[in-house]
Amino acid sequence: MPSSVFSFRPIGIIRTPHTDPARTPRQPIHAVGCTGRVEIFPPFVEGLEELENYSRIWLLFVFHQTKEVRLKVIPHGQDHERGVFTTRAPCRPNGIGMSLVPLLRREGNFLYVDHVDMLDGTPLLDIKPHSPDLDSGAGL
Repeated sequence: MPSSVFSFRPIGIIRTPHTDPARTPRQPIHAVGCTGRVEIFPPFVEGLEELENYSRIWLLFVFHQTKEVRLKVIPHGQDHERGVFTTRAPCRPNGIGMSLVPLLRREGNFLYVDHVDMLDGTPLLDIKPHSPDLDSGAGL
């Protein structure tokens, strides 16, 4: 097994109304109307230039409250065990989550988003613009 270790520092923090993992929507599609605010830390604000030109963005974040790693899980609403890499379960070896959310507006270093399915205080690792032609998988 490779021994490389990578470290990341958050570029911001995600603020949401969700504080209880058991009551947090499991996917953005189930979080319509759940709005949140993403605060980008000062050293990274310059990187937001022109982000407001996109209607949807990918948020990559850390599942910071996940307590255990499991390689086999029973996904919500299903009755059989599957490999974690075939799911979006948070108990992953590297605990990286991603959500595609509508960008409502940008105000300085704050991004206002809808469809938030992450817990309040979630560390943000990266932002990527949603590009329908690139993200559709067409042509693969």
